[in-house]
Amino acid sequence: MNPASALSAATTGPPDARITTELIVGGQKSGKSRRAEQLACDWLALSGAHRALLIATAEPGDDEMRERIARHQRERAERVPGLGTVQEPHDLAAALLRHGGAQTLLVVDCLTLWLSHWSMPIGLDAMDSPQRQALALDWEKQRALFLEAIRKAPGPVVLVGNEIGLGVIPLGRAVRAFVDALGTLNQQLAQICPRVTLMVAGLPLTLKDPCR
Repeated sequence: MNPASALSAATTGPPDARITTELIVGGQKSGKSRRAEQLACDWLALSGAHRALLIATAEPGDDEMRERIARHQRERAERVPGLGTVQEPHDLAAALLRHGGAQTLLVVDCLTLWLSHWSMPIGLDAMDSPQRQALALDWEKQRALFLEAIRKAPGPVVLVGNEIGLGVIPLGRAVRAFVDALGTLNQQLAQICPRVTLMVAGLPLTLKDPCR
């Protein structure tokens, strides 16, 4: 089965059942974003009143990243013309509240970069201990607000993030802390999302589904 057929097979069934809030995790280039785009396409096809919006967490920190973001925007516009895009690298909870609606599917891509902005911001090395503690407290507050926004979202929210805890334990303390933080975030989201999908080699493996 090719990836497109697999995505289609994974989203068959009654329209009201196949589109729901979903956590999509996987490795790099595993097909996570493509699945999210397919769900947006399906949502838009269900009704002329439906909207779809991607909340991008990437920041153009250098020329390579700016080109990567621009390329993704061009390619995404070709694949899903009806999918709008806004950028929000930090306050995802506010973005969900601001853009959400019963007729709107939101795609958050990606959670891993969002966590990076909070746990490894520019200037982190120059921060003293109190500043780092304040940053950690700010992250805990932001994560709680985000989880609550997911619970209360009036429409479906598709969350894209990485699964990076399958390899060896990292040597660096900061990297170990990041892996732990992302794993915790993924677990918390998996508890509240009706559907959870693991992408491997472009194929969706359903870990949790409200229809099963």
